[in-house]
Amino acid sequence: MNLRRRFQGLDLTTILLLGLLTVFFGLFLFYPISFIFKESLYFNGRFSLSFFKTIFLNPLYRASLTNSLLLGVVTTAATTVLALPLALIMGKFDFPGKRWLGGLLLLPMIMPPFVGAIGMKQILARYGSLNLLYGRVVEIISGLLVSVGILETQITPAPIDFLVGGKFWGVVILEVLHLYPIMYLNVAAALANIDPSLEEAARNLGASGFGLFRKITFPLILPGYFAGAAIVFIWAFTDLGTPLIFDFKKVLSYQIFNTTTDIQANPMGYALVVLVLFFTLVLFYGAKKFLGTRRFEMIARGAPAKVWRRPSPKVWLLFYIFIFSLLAVSLLPHISVVLTSISQKWFMTVLPEEVTGRFYIALGRHHLAFLSIKNSLLYSSLATAVDLILGVTIAYLLTRKAFPGASLLDAVAMLPLALPGLVLAFGYVAAFSGTFLDPRSNPTCLLVISYAVRRLPYMVRAAVAGFEQVSRSLEEASLSLGATPFRTMRKITLPLIFANLAAGLILCFSFAMLAVSDSLILAIKENFYPITKTIYHLAMRLGDGPFIASAMGVLGMALLAVSLIVASILLGRRMGELFHA
Repeated sequence: MNLRRRFQGLDLTTILLLGLLTVFFGLFLFYPISFIFKESLYFNGRFSLSFFKTIFLNPLYRASLTNSLLLGVVTTAATTVLALPLALIMGKFDFPGKRWLGGLLLLPMIMPPFVGAIGMKQILARYGSLNLLYGRVVEIISGLLVSVGILETQITPAPIDFLVGGKFWGVVILEVLHLYPIMYLNVAAALANIDPSLEEAARNLGASGFGLFRKITFPLILPGYFAGAAIVFIWAFTDLGTPLIFDFKKVLSYQIFNTTTDIQANPMGYALVVLVLFFTLVLFYGAKKFLGTRRFEMIARGAPAKVWRRPSPKVWLLFYIFIFSLLAVSLLPHISVVLTSISQKWFMTVLPEEVTGRFYIALGRHHLAFLSIKNSLLYSSLATAVDLILGVTIAYLLTRKAFPGASLLDAVAMLPLALPGLVLAFGYVAAFSGTFLDPRSNPTCLLVISYAVRRLPYMVRAAVAGFEQVSRSLEEASLSLGATPFRTMRKITLPLIFANLAAGLILCFSFAMLAVSDSLILAIKENFYPITKTIYHLAMRLGDGPFIASAMGVLGMALLAVSLIVASILLGRRMGELFHA
């Protein structure tokens, strides 16, 4: 009765919009997840945990779970080792070139590790660039030792087979090189919010070095660190594309992907997805519980001035060496993809012997490549249009209307940031099989919706930022002069928030063009393949397939780089708000 009374004060438009949003999220977000839970917990019409028991009894599933958890843990630990000192260097010291170095550190984010793995296979092959370089270095050093009489004969080392015994570490390396900027951004943001007077007081009391970091700095940045660690762990734990390219099958994501082809006959996929959701929720709840039982607060007098430490030339030279070494290694996948895309002849040599542009030309002539580019343009454009409508509607309700459940709507709109794409895509296949939305017959609708749901948080946050910057008095003046709410929105509000909407649209479109998990799972027939599914399909073929796939990856990398630059220019400092739930 109280709820009814609270809704009675709302206008009809608000009630209608809330109803439509409830239907949309209920159908395309909560229904697929609830369907997965139902199918995993019931066997022959009765409640049963037999599927979960099978997971822990089956050696393959047990090994896949272990490997996925190890991937998440090792990747998170490695990104921590890289990102913490990096954030401290960039957040505490002032040295020449710091500003543009900060921009370069984000470059690894412009390409999914799934694409970088294609080029790295050429680098890490038995007779690839790394083995050949390693062999030549050993031969040169051993030759020098022979010439001075230390060795009797020159050593010719056997090549290291990185792609057979080292698949796990290959996936870890690709994940770390792609994800360390996310950890770095979260830790750097937390460091920027620390009151410098706290550390100064600790120094006056005798604290210094690691003791100061352990007792003062690290506890204060812990919330930011956990936010970055959660994103990194979930990404590595659920990533599908990179293990597929490296043919690393003993991970949960691959087992889930494998069950989508016979989802009706093999119900184990449901239990595997629920297991992924369980670990995701445990991670978030555990981090929240841990942070909730400890207080990490500081009282600052106003806005304290940032105190930058100026290192000696020797120290900042060490900073340069560390940062440039990290950049050189982290950009190796990008460089390898570019080199693969232009190599005419690259066998038994460190670098390509001949270069060509014919694989870029082939993008317009290769039937599957050209078709997938058209498909992705269609899917991404439609998904971006859906995001524009939904994002503006949600932002309008959150900033211009007072209604019960506003915080719940905001949380639901941001939920896809924490929900693995693998889970949502599997849910669509499971929940809509046999209906008019069945992806086996035509996945267009579900691909568009999946892209839209996964990228909706970007548009919501961009639109909310725009609405918050526009004074309500302008809209009230328009309404008082007789304009309808729709005309006021079209003529007054939307033009004023155009830059914010443009930034959100660019990000939604570019990230949809390079979507991996939903594309790999939902696009089943070749004539519906988007770009990323075609990249995977071509990378697995002999002949010119990997080279054309690399050319497609380079174009995608350029698209995402330009999109991020334009979006950051349009949004400025509020760019980071798009990625916070």
